[in-house]
Amino acid sequence: MQRTRFENTPCPVARSLERVGEWWSILIIRDAFQGLTRFDEFQQSLQLSPTILTRRLKSLVESGILEKRLYNPRPVRYEYLLTERGNDFFPIIAALFHWGNQHFAPEGPAVVLVDRRTGIPVEPILLDRQTGQPIRTQDVTLAAGSVRSDIINQRLALMHGKQSVDAMQLPHSIKPQKEKQ
Repeated sequence: MQRTRFENTPCPVARSLERVGEWWSILIIRDAFQGLTRFDEFQQSLQLSPTILTRRLKSLVESGILEKRLYNPRPVRYEYLLTERGNDFFPIIAALFHWGNQHFAPEGPAVVLVDRRTGIPVEPILLDRQTGQPIRTQDVTLAAGSVRSDIINQRLALMHGKQSVDAMQLPHSIKPQKEKQ
């Protein structure tokens, strides 16, 4: 069965998942944030077959998330370092840590994110850069971007139509406010 490809879809979530949506890729990136750089380190940490690890590293390099750099000419050995694009993935990793601990660790967290300076656990939240306010699902919606796409316009029309129906079913006191033009 042929795998569906998303690299050319106009949806930013689908395009991102094309690059990192396979779970081994995210775990490799997680380990890279913790300082692992070498093939044998990733393999030891993940207990992953060399074939799968080779494929995932190659894909992450091709996607510009990791950079492959020679560290030993004989025998030839490479290290894999996060690029700027890869480093920009950190908030997603932090959110996955938090979400996983909050929802899928009934016995308690096995690992938590802590501040390096204080050792105090950190709880990531997503903030709007302009307002500094937390971004919550009830406060945002999707809007078309600068690139026009029929499939995105259809999807947005479907979503906005659903949101309008849902809003009509809310009690008057909690209906969303109309946007100011």
